[in-house]
Amino acid sequence: QVQLVESGGGLVQAGGSLRLSCAASGLTFRRYTMGWFRQAPGKEREFVAAVNWIGGTHYANSVKGRFTISRDNAKNPVYLQMNSLKPEDTAVYYCAADGSHGGVVVTTVSGYGYWGQGTQVTVSS
Repeated sequence: QVQLVESGGGLVQAGGSLRLSCAASGLTFRRYTMGWFRQAPGKEREFVAAVNWIGGTHYANSVKGRFTISRDNAKNPVYLQMNSLKPEDTAVYYCAADGSHGGVVVTTVSGYGYWGQGTQVTVSS
């Protein structure tokens, strides 16, 4: 049974930093592209960042230069380092795993077959 468990969310002031972690189990981690998505109240879930099995990354324009995704294939976590946070970054952040597209990074919700429960990130102004 595949499980993705996020942690590291919380409340932070604008300009601050947070690091999210996602612990994956029940899958061959190194074969999956791992992604982070977010969903703000009243909005659709949107792509944030992803990293494929060889470390290739892709970011949404809104977070490029501020967020960094990384993975540790030996220990299974995937991280999202978030710097220079803005109030508009407030959302529930979800970890997702895609094992269907090889090393190609996809940015759509439908491209990911496994999801975590999410962790709340709130950025105050």
